[in-house]
Amino acid sequence: MPSVQSFELTYVALNESGTFSEGDTVTGKVTLVLVKEISAQSLHVKAKGDAEVRWSKKTGDRNRTYRASNRYFKLKEFLIGGQDAKETVIPKGVHVYKFSFKIPEGSMPSSFRGSHGKIIYKLEAALARSWKLDRTVEEELKFVSKAYPDIHSLMTPQVGSVKKEMGLFSSGQVHMDVGIDRRAYAPGETVMIVAQINNSSSSDMSPKFSFIQDVVYRASGNTKHESHVIHKVADSSIKAQTQKEVQCAITIPPGQMQTIQNCDIIAVEYHFKVYLDISFAFDPKVLLPVVILPVHFRPGLQPGVTASPYLAEATGGPSISDFPPPTASLGPYPASPNSGGYPGAQRYSVPQPAYSVNPPPMYAFPTNAYPAQPPYMSGGYNNPVPQPQAQYGSPSTSSSSTPVLHPPPSAPTFHPPPSAPAINPSPSPSFNMSAPAPTYNSLSSSLMMNVDFLSQGDEPPPSYSLLFPPSATGNSNAK
Repeated sequence: MPSVQSFELTYVALNESGTFSEGDTVTGKVTLVLVKEISAQSLHVKAKGDAEVRWSKKTGDRNRTYRASNRYFKLKEFLIGGQDAKETVIPKGVHVYKFSFKIPEGSMPSSFRGSHGKIIYKLEAALARSWKLDRTVEEELKFVSKAYPDIHSLMTPQVGSVKKEMGLFSSGQVHMDVGIDRRAYAPGETVMIVAQINNSSSSDMSPKFSFIQDVVYRASGNTKHESHVIHKVADSSIKAQTQKEVQCAITIPPGQMQTIQNCDIIAVEYHFKVYLDISFAFDPKVLLPVVILPVHFRPGLQPGVTASPYLAEATGGPSISDFPPPTASLGPYPASPNSGGYPGAQRYSVPQPAYSVNPPPMYAFPTNAYPAQPPYMSGGYNNPVPQPQAQYGSPSTSSSSTPVLHPPPSAPTFHPPPSAPAINPSPSPSFNMSAPAPTYNSLSSSLMMNVDFLSQGDEPPPSYSLLFPPSATGNSNAK
């Protein structure tokens, strides 16, 4: 009969998604249920994050394997014993050991699993006994990186253009401008792609839209590429000698993997592909790369407000769009949210980046139809601080129905410093920082005037001789 009835590892989630990020604290417990007394060399818990890739390539008659790995952190905590400690006797019953780890700060990629590689963060507990195989149990952590570039730099619109001269089987040319309202999106958001197509050729063509994931694995100076079409939409055909605006809405799947750009051996990127399907000709296409952010970074659309990332009226010809024309310039944003823009669109407060489009696109895009960003966008996650645990009970032998709580050995007890003795403050003297200005008597030899002539009543004013007495030298000879 085995001595260990069960060996379990659990952890406490910090949010509804159960995700962790750089700097978060992972707390949990290891539950050990024994049907009889055992002797153990150690019981420890590890937290670690690793990335690895591996694929094979056949060259002639030989298969060559490429592999690489990265370790981001490894933390270890002993709950019983130590590296070279003596065996410890554990009585039968239910024993609960609590632990706590702080994930290091720094740039680490999000969790990922692919056909040729993976990025995994996990907890692992192991019970080591003499002459016995180690008993292990592990739990995978869902890690979401918050090491992304400045979110505001990703909120600018994105425009692409393509022009194609037709070949042997048709004549004329085709021009297409494609745009979206920004460069970053979160899972669950809907992206409105707007394409202005000027078919000045003799062929019909069909616009098609795709949302594509690109994965790149790297090892030993070699790369392995994968491409997955997540969503694809085809629109109706555009006849020859026709100009048309096409709008396509594509929703990012709610559980879509985030963009990974901070891993040396695995990269995950996304882009929208818009192309014109033309028979017997090379298809002109426009690629718009985008960044998929975690849901916590979702741009701040207000409830009930939808941005309108539609194209403006064409500057070189008529348009069949039903939307009012916004301002055609790519200059500073208007002071009013509805000035030259669309109803319901919010003004974005970040200034336009200093770059020029060369050559300029045929169609202009609105610049005031982007949602305002909340002030906390430069942060990351709102993971609450874990609440303090209750007081642990003292270790003792118990029956299988009453667990024995073992406090984490590495948790130190902090005693507050003694408070300073109370000092009765003496009455503070009153200080007059600005001394009163001295009173100067500019007419010491004359009579001081203390009568307000403007406020007096019917009393006649004093005589001139009273105010200015004659001098002793006699009368003046002024003419």
